[in-house]
Amino acid sequence: MISTAQDPYASRTDRAAAIIARQDPVVYGDGSYADVLSAEQLQAYERDGFLLLENLFSADEVAQLLAEVERMTRDPAIVRREEAITEPGSSAVRSIFMVHVLSPLLARLTREPRLAHVARQILGSEVYIHQSRANMKPGLKGKEFYWHSDFETWHVEDGMPAMRALSCSVLLTDNNETNGPLMLVPGSHRQFISCVGETPDDHYKQSLKKQEYGVPDPVSLQLLAEQGGIRTMTAPAGSVVFFDCNTMHGSNSNISPWPRANVFMVYNSVENVLAQPKCGLTPRPEHIATRKGFEPVEPLAETAFA
Repeated sequence: MISTAQDPYASRTDRAAAIIARQDPVVYGDGSYADVLSAEQLQAYERDGFLLLENLFSADEVAQLLAEVERMTRDPAIVRREEAITEPGSSAVRSIFMVHVLSPLLARLTREPRLAHVARQILGSEVYIHQSRANMKPGLKGKEFYWHSDFETWHVEDGMPAMRALSCSVLLTDNNETNGPLMLVPGSHRQFISCVGETPDDHYKQSLKKQEYGVPDPVSLQLLAEQGGIRTMTAPAGSVVFFDCNTMHGSNSNISPWPRANVFMVYNSVENVLAQPKCGLTPRPEHIATRKGFEPVEPLAETAFA
């Protein structure tokens, strides 16, 4: 058994589920490393564990990004790659990973100053891309993403030491109440849910379609939701959601006719690079968790679409 004295965020050990108080800051260095978010926005992020910035990208910019993502989902050479994940029981593409490597446009998007400087400000350091992907929820058949904290998986399966990473979701379609928008539990980032269950080998092959390990137990999830409620990120295309790596989140299936799509990037601090996975697990592939290099993202002087 791994004690919390050795690892404050021990999970998937032989102990029962537990709720553990966060040991790390939410906003690092008082948010002074960069200067794009206001004091009120930083306070909201620190309080809730997320921040929604509506209409950050124009309609023309969204159209370019959506066209690129749709091109990738139709490209047989990309769909055959391990980076492409299909829906359970369907050939519909659910996610494409490592899009910042597969697409020059999406590589520039990671350096977009409207995104990268927010990550630098919150994390208080230079940042690198831990993971990137395009997420699709096709109309009428897009499956749900069950409740989870990304950090629990990144800590156990990737060896991410601390809660010093954030996710950035760029909405490429309108997210409404019916097409499976992102749901977040405000304040949940301040509690780490230690999960039960020994992680199977190559767990990622199944978890990217449907996660069964590293998910919160019902009692812990109910307590978090009763304390903070559930906030649905309904917003127009071009909006961006930034959320802490430990914020509990999920989304419903999409049985509406309207597809949902986004580009999702994880910025991690260069001071928080990956160590060995926990529990003797084999490191996950590079397209899921960057290990070969931790080069800082260099924000563009102007927008990626200039």
